[in-house]
Amino acid sequence: MTERVEDTVVRPAAAAGRPAGPPSAPGPVPPTGPGGVPGGVPAAPAKGRAPRRARLRLTRVDPWSVMKTSFLLSIAFAVVTVVSVAMVWQVLGAAGVWDSINSTIKEGIGGEDVASFRIEDYVGTSRVLGFTMLVAAIDVVLITAAATLVAFLYNMSAALLGGVEITLAEDN
Repeated sequence: MTERVEDTVVRPAAAAGRPAGPPSAPGPVPPTGPGGVPGGVPAAPAKGRAPRRARLRLTRVDPWSVMKTSFLLSIAFAVVTVVSVAMVWQVLGAAGVWDSINSTIKEGIGGEDVASFRIEDYVGTSRVLGFTMLVAAIDVVLITAAATLVAFLYNMSAALLGGVEITLAEDN
Protein backbone atom coordinates (compact mmCIF):
# COMPACT_ATOMS: atom_id res chain seq x y z
CA MET A 1 0.00 0.00 0.00
CA THR A 2 1.16 3.48 -0.70
CA GLU A 3 0.50 6.40 1.58
CA ARG A 4 1.50 10.02 1.42
CA VAL A 5 1.81 12.46 4.27
CA GLU A 6 -0.07 15.58 3.25
CA ASP A 7 0.34 17.86 6.24
CA THR A 8 2.21 17.36 9.48
CA VAL A 9 2.23 19.74 12.40
CA VAL A 10 5.33 19.27 14.54
CA ARG A 11 5.92 20.99 17.83
CA PRO A 12 9.13 23.09 17.84
CA ALA A 13 11.98 21.88 20.04
CA ALA A 14 11.79 24.94 22.30
CA ALA A 15 8.12 24.28 23.11
CA ALA A 16 8.94 20.77 24.22
CA GLY A 17 11.14 22.03 27.03
CA ARG A 18 14.40 21.52 25.14
CA PRO A 19 16.77 24.27 24.09
CA ALA A 20 16.33 25.39 20.50
CA GLY A 21 20.09 25.52 19.89
CA PRO A 22 22.25 23.12 17.88
CA PRO A 23 22.07 19.42 18.70
CA SER A 24 24.41 18.17 21.39
CA ALA A 25 27.71 16.57 20.48
CA PRO A 26 27.77 12.79 20.26
CA GLY A 27 28.90 11.18 23.44
CA PRO A 28 27.75 8.82 26.12
CA VAL A 29 23.99 8.67 26.44
CA PRO A 30 22.62 8.80 30.00
CA PRO A 31 20.63 5.72 31.04
CA THR A 32 16.93 6.03 30.49
CA GLY A 33 14.08 4.43 32.31
CA PRO A 34 10.44 3.82 31.38
CA GLY A 35 9.12 6.36 28.96
CA GLY A 36 12.61 7.08 27.57
CA VAL A 37 13.21 9.81 30.16
CA PRO A 38 16.46 9.95 32.18
CA GLY A 39 15.84 8.76 35.70
CA GLY A 40 12.89 6.57 34.72
CA VAL A 41 10.08 9.06 35.39
CA PRO A 42 8.24 10.34 32.32
CA ALA A 43 7.88 14.09 32.22
CA ALA A 44 4.42 15.55 32.64
CA PRO A 45 3.14 17.23 29.48
CA ALA A 46 3.40 20.99 29.45
CA LYS A 47 0.12 22.61 30.40
CA GLY A 48 -1.72 24.40 27.65
CA ARG A 49 0.12 22.97 24.65
CA ALA A 50 -1.87 21.37 21.88
CA PRO A 51 -1.22 17.71 21.06
CA ARG A 52 0.76 16.92 17.93
CA ARG A 53 -1.26 15.83 14.95
CA ALA A 54 -0.39 14.14 11.69
CA ARG A 55 -2.76 13.91 8.74
CA LEU A 56 -2.27 10.94 6.42
CA ARG A 57 -4.05 10.40 3.15
CA LEU A 58 -4.29 7.00 1.50
CA THR A 59 -4.37 7.90 -2.18
CA ARG A 60 -3.41 4.61 -3.83
CA VAL A 61 -3.49 0.91 -3.01
CA ASP A 62 -1.29 -1.44 -5.01
CA PRO A 63 -3.63 -4.00 -6.66
CA TRP A 64 -0.87 -6.62 -6.94
CA SER A 65 -0.25 -6.44 -3.17
CA VAL A 66 -3.97 -6.61 -2.50
CA MET A 67 -4.26 -9.67 -4.73
CA LYS A 68 -1.38 -11.48 -3.01
CA THR A 69 -2.67 -10.64 0.46
CA SER A 70 -6.26 -11.58 -0.30
CA PHE A 71 -5.12 -14.84 -1.90
CA LEU A 72 -3.19 -15.83 1.22
CA LEU A 73 -6.03 -14.82 3.53
CA SER A 74 -8.59 -16.70 1.43
CA ILE A 75 -6.37 -19.82 1.48
CA ALA A 76 -6.27 -19.55 5.27
CA PHE A 77 -10.06 -19.12 5.32
CA ALA A 78 -10.45 -22.24 3.12
CA VAL A 79 -8.25 -24.32 5.42
CA VAL A 80 -10.19 -23.16 8.48
CA THR A 81 -13.48 -23.98 6.73
CA VAL A 82 -12.43 -27.51 5.77
CA VAL A 83 -11.01 -28.26 9.22
CA SER A 84 -14.07 -26.91 11.02
CA VAL A 85 -16.48 -28.91 8.84
CA ALA A 86 -14.40 -32.05 9.45
CA MET A 87 -14.47 -31.44 13.19
CA VAL A 88 -18.22 -30.83 13.24
CA TRP A 89 -18.87 -34.00 11.25
CA GLN A 90 -16.64 -36.05 13.56
CA VAL A 91 -18.39 -34.66 16.64
CA LEU A 92 -21.81 -35.45 15.12
CA GLY A 93 -20.66 -39.01 14.42
CA ALA A 94 -19.22 -39.46 17.91
CA ALA A 95 -22.41 -38.10 19.47
CA GLY A 96 -24.47 -40.73 17.66
CA VAL A 97 -26.52 -38.29 15.59
CA TRP A 98 -26.32 -40.45 12.44
CA ASP A 99 -27.51 -43.58 14.28
CA SER A 100 -30.35 -41.57 15.84
CA ILE A 101 -31.43 -40.26 12.41
CA ASN A 102 -31.28 -43.80 10.95
CA SER A 103 -33.43 -45.25 13.73
CA THR A 104 -35.92 -42.36 13.53
CA ILE A 105 -36.39 -42.85 9.78
CA LYS A 106 -36.76 -46.62 10.18
CA GLU A 107 -39.38 -46.21 12.91
CA GLY A 108 -41.25 -43.42 11.13
CA ILE A 109 -41.45 -44.95 7.67
CA GLY A 110 -41.14 -48.64 8.52
CA GLY A 111 -41.15 -51.44 5.99
CA GLU A 112 -38.43 -53.60 4.49
CA ASP A 113 -37.32 -50.97 1.97
CA VAL A 114 -36.07 -48.75 4.75
CA ALA A 115 -34.24 -51.52 6.63
CA SER A 116 -31.03 -50.88 4.69
CA PHE A 117 -31.28 -47.07 4.85
CA ARG A 118 -28.18 -45.25 6.16
CA ILE A 119 -27.96 -41.47 6.26
CA GLU A 120 -24.16 -41.72 6.00
CA ASP A 121 -24.58 -42.86 2.39
CA TYR A 122 -26.03 -39.45 1.54
CA VAL A 123 -24.20 -37.08 3.88
CA GLY A 124 -21.09 -39.07 4.74
CA THR A 125 -17.85 -37.45 5.79
CA SER A 126 -16.12 -37.98 2.45
CA ARG A 127 -18.97 -36.44 0.45
CA VAL A 128 -19.32 -33.46 2.76
CA LEU A 129 -15.56 -32.80 2.87
CA GLY A 130 -15.34 -33.10 -0.91
CA PHE A 131 -18.15 -30.58 -1.34
CA THR A 132 -16.55 -28.31 1.27
CA MET A 133 -13.21 -28.41 -0.56
CA LEU A 134 -14.93 -27.54 -3.84
CA VAL A 135 -16.73 -24.58 -2.25
CA ALA A 136 -13.50 -23.47 -0.53
CA ALA A 137 -11.59 -23.54 -3.83
CA ILE A 138 -14.29 -21.47 -5.52
CA ASP A 139 -14.24 -19.06 -2.57
CA VAL A 140 -10.47 -18.60 -2.92
CA VAL A 141 -10.88 -17.55 -6.56
CA LEU A 142 -13.89 -15.30 -5.89
CA ILE A 143 -12.45 -13.58 -2.80
CA THR A 144 -9.13 -12.91 -4.55
CA ALA A 145 -10.84 -11.52 -7.65
CA ALA A 146 -13.27 -9.40 -5.62
CA ALA A 147 -10.52 -7.88 -3.45
CA THR A 148 -8.42 -7.04 -6.50
CA LEU A 149 -11.41 -5.45 -8.20
CA VAL A 150 -12.13 -3.41 -5.07
CA ALA A 151 -8.50 -2.19 -5.07
CA PHE A 152 -8.85 -1.00 -8.69
CA LEU A 153 -12.16 0.70 -7.89
CA TYR A 154 -10.68 2.36 -4.80
CA ASN A 155 -7.76 3.71 -6.85
CA MET A 156 -10.16 5.18 -9.41
CA SER A 157 -12.38 6.77 -6.77
CA ALA A 158 -9.36 8.04 -4.80
CA ALA A 159 -8.05 9.71 -7.95
CA LEU A 160 -11.34 11.59 -8.22
CA LEU A 161 -12.08 12.24 -4.54
CA GLY A 162 -8.65 12.34 -2.94
CA GLY A 163 -8.65 9.10 -0.94
CA VAL A 164 -9.19 8.41 2.74
CA GLU A 165 -7.73 10.90 5.20
CA ILE A 166 -6.71 9.85 8.69
CA THR A 167 -5.69 12.24 11.45
CA LEU A 168 -3.43 10.81 14.13
CA ALA A 169 -3.25 12.77 17.38
CA GLU A 170 -1.11 12.46 20.46
CA ASP A 171 -2.87 11.57 23.72
CA ASN A 172 -2.92 14.26 26.41
